[in-house]
Amino acid sequence: MKDLVTGAAGFIGSNLTDSLLDKGRTVVGIDDFSRNYDPKQKKLNLESALKNKNFELINSNILQLNLLEELDGVDTVYHLAGQPGVQTSWGSGFETHLDRNVLTTQRLLEECLEKGVRRVVIASSSSIYGQTDCESKETDLPHPVSPYGVSKLAAEHLASVYADRGLDVVSLRLFTVFGPRQRPDMSIHRMFASALKGEPFPLWGEGKQRRSFTFVDDIVKVFQLAGNSKKISNRVLNAGGAEPVELLDLIRTVEEIVGSQVILEHLKMRPGDPELTCASKDLVAEELGWKPEISLETGLQAQLRWHNSISEHFHTLQEVG
Repeated sequence: MKDLVTGAAGFIGSNLTDSLLDKGRTVVGIDDFSRNYDPKQKKLNLESALKNKNFELINSNILQLNLLEELDGVDTVYHLAGQPGVQTSWGSGFETHLDRNVLTTQRLLEECLEKGVRRVVIASSSSIYGQTDCESKETDLPHPVSPYGVSKLAAEHLASVYADRGLDVVSLRLFTVFGPRQRPDMSIHRMFASALKGEPFPLWGEGKQRRSFTFVDDIVKVFQLAGNSKKISNRVLNAGGAEPVELLDLIRTVEEIVGSQVILEHLKMRPGDPELTCASKDLVAEELGWKPEISLETGLQAQLRWHNSISEHFHTLQEVG
């Protein structure tokens, strides 16, 4: 069977691509290697896939492709391409988020509908929930508190519109994914860089924020369950880790694993960053039989091993958000 993965060179996309190939699938990967972080890391992410005869890489922006041609014979599309980052979505930066998170999604859904693709699985975000003081359920009214969250919610609405026209779309709301190949701008990557190299880690606010951290292998698994399940269609599901962890507790755990201190740079709380993200997992467990399996500490140890393995290639670039 043939799958198409957008954002195939990215953090989650490359891990998903490797897993699909390991299962004997044929994979077409699309990625434009945008410079929101070092393209060298993205190329390293695909090092294994590029050696596999069942993998084809298309280096292009989705909006510039003849997608109908690339969708020939494709059974499932996994849409992970997009513009990350809450902070860069403010001001004029929203144009990029609109282009990469909304327009690109609409184009992809339109072409998948025309081509008769069996199912599309979209990477949405917990950012659509906004500020909350309890676990977020799929039935909760979305209230994003950043333009980034608005762009991801818009993509979900597009999925619903195309579902009404007959396209089977599953949207997964992801909660703070971590693990090997994590982007350099993301918190855990930066914590390791601080503990290992003495780089300052920006602590926004008092560090009391709590997050449902979710290991990337668990996310890869839920994407494939969503792509293959015959029990569901046109669903929106949470995909989040275990109980939320306070940021300061996470920092202490990283310090224990590395054996050195994270150097904190205390900064004011930023707009658009919620105090809590906490995923209700009841519906995804019922619909897909999925629950997160990898503990925070086990996942952190795996990410540290990866971080050390690519240290000679790692370059700290500008923050994405």
